[in-house]
Amino acid sequence: MHTVAVLALDRVIPFDLSTPIEVFTRTRLPDGRPGYRIRVCAEHPEIDAGVFTLRAPWGLDGLREADTVIVPGTATPTDPLSPAVRDALRAAARNGARIASICSGTFPLAATGLLDGMRATTHWLAAEALAAAHPDIDVDADVLYVDNGRILTSAGAAAGLDLCLHMIRRDYGSAVAAHAARLSVMPLEREGGQAQFIVHDCPPVPRGSALEPLLTWLRENLARDLSLADIAAHAGMSTRTLIRRFREQTGSTPLQWLHRARVRQAQHLLETTEHSVERIAAQVGFGSPTAFRDRFKRTTGVSPHAYRRAFG
Repeated sequence: MHTVAVLALDRVIPFDLSTPIEVFTRTRLPDGRPGYRIRVCAEHPEIDAGVFTLRAPWGLDGLREADTVIVPGTATPTDPLSPAVRDALRAAARNGARIASICSGTFPLAATGLLDGMRATTHWLAAEALAAAHPDIDVDADVLYVDNGRILTSAGAAAGLDLCLHMIRRDYGSAVAAHAARLSVMPLEREGGQAQFIVHDCPPVPRGSALEPLLTWLRENLARDLSLADIAAHAGMSTRTLIRRFREQTGSTPLQWLHRARVRQAQHLLETTEHSVERIAAQVGFGSPTAFRDRFKRTTGVSPHAYRRAFG
């Protein structure tokens, strides 16, 4: 039987810890046999899980014969990883175990060096911090999970479900995975990735910045067909100076900033109104519904209709 070791680190997030336990425990093969044996492992017998204290039945030796090791997220992901945990995860990888992380569990996994040179993901709020702390990792904040073969990572919270179902499908096929998905009241595959959940706010600009009045004007005129020349004329500067000031103070170009503001306003309208997609496209300044749908999907990963179904 396939053995799954779930590693409970200090300050483990209970939701992330319970996700693989529930999904793998409920998995049944066509003849009714369980597909997985679950071990909850920890460095110390008692683990602080925030709202309660966890007693783990297995120590780090539980990772030695595991076929899969899951690293759930913790509330303090940037805490130093103990040498014992680091060595146990590296040893499990050397022994051929599949190693997977859920949410901020990517941080302790990254601390082992096992993700160096690989693509990985984590909760979108923590993606920049992961990329800054581990420049050798190609961090992708838009996806629900990344499968590198023996090393896998998932995005925040419920994306751990997507990752577990993906691993079940790899191990036992689509029929067994689909049954596990039904028991979890989850689709086997969700439309889009993590990008649809990201709040696409415009980059902050310090108060008193020379661009602050211009950005206010842009927010108030999203519906207008604005060119770079129009924006520069309103600001009273050349297009070259405008682009330079924008890069210095927002990290983007004027038109990139404008597109991002339009998509964020469109998200708000899709969430709070029953306006048609065509009407919203006009309200936020896209020249056609087709251009709006294309830009919206490129930014969020899903269509406006799919976004409304999820968040409206």
